Amino acid sequence: MTPTARVILIGGSSHCGKSTLAGHLAARPGWTVSSTDHLGRHPGRPWRPAGEAVPAHVVAYYLELSTEAQLADVRRYYETLWPAIEALVRRHAEDESLPRLVLEGSALWPEQVSGLKAPGVAAVWLTASPALFEARILAESGHVLADAPGRTLIEAFLARTLAFDAILREAACGLAAPMLNADEDVGVEACLATLRPVPWT
Repeated sequence: MTPTARVILIGGSSHCGKSTLAGHLAARPGWTVSSTDHLGRHPGRPWRPAGEAVPAHVVAYYLELSTEAQLADVRRYYETLWPAIEALVRRHAEDESLPRLVLEGSALWPEQVSGLKAPGVAAVWLTASPALFEARILAESGHVLADAPGRTLIEAFLARTLAFDAILREAACGLAAPMLNADEDVGVEACLATLRPVPWT
């Protein structure tokens, strides 16, 4: 990775380790971290802390929409976020009075990122095996202790996550975008070695 990079983008599906990696990268002096979730959040994880109910619209989203419909919906939503994401990236890439930025999020899509015309931006996408996604999601959600409706919601979220990762991986491979596998080493050094300046195509 070029040492002149002012913005690092980390894309990938939920639970692949984006926020953990971003936090480690941004711990270096002169860097800050943010998430595309701060710009707008699509119906996310259908579980909450003990005693807190899952919002009705989130329940309806996972119960009423097929996995394919959820994917189409979330892709459309991420397209609406792109102008705000691009503006944030440009600010940190072009304004040297601002800290360098590590931006992570599922809304970072290879086709859109590859078209960025901003200096000093590098990107990488994380992926993982279905087994790793399943293990992380079931553990974090408390699937084993959830009631039957709760397990149904969690399993719908898992299905969407796996489908999202599959199409993201296909898109990234089609553009020869840089990728890291979370089943292997996704530490800072591996990330810095894999990052590539944008555009890479």
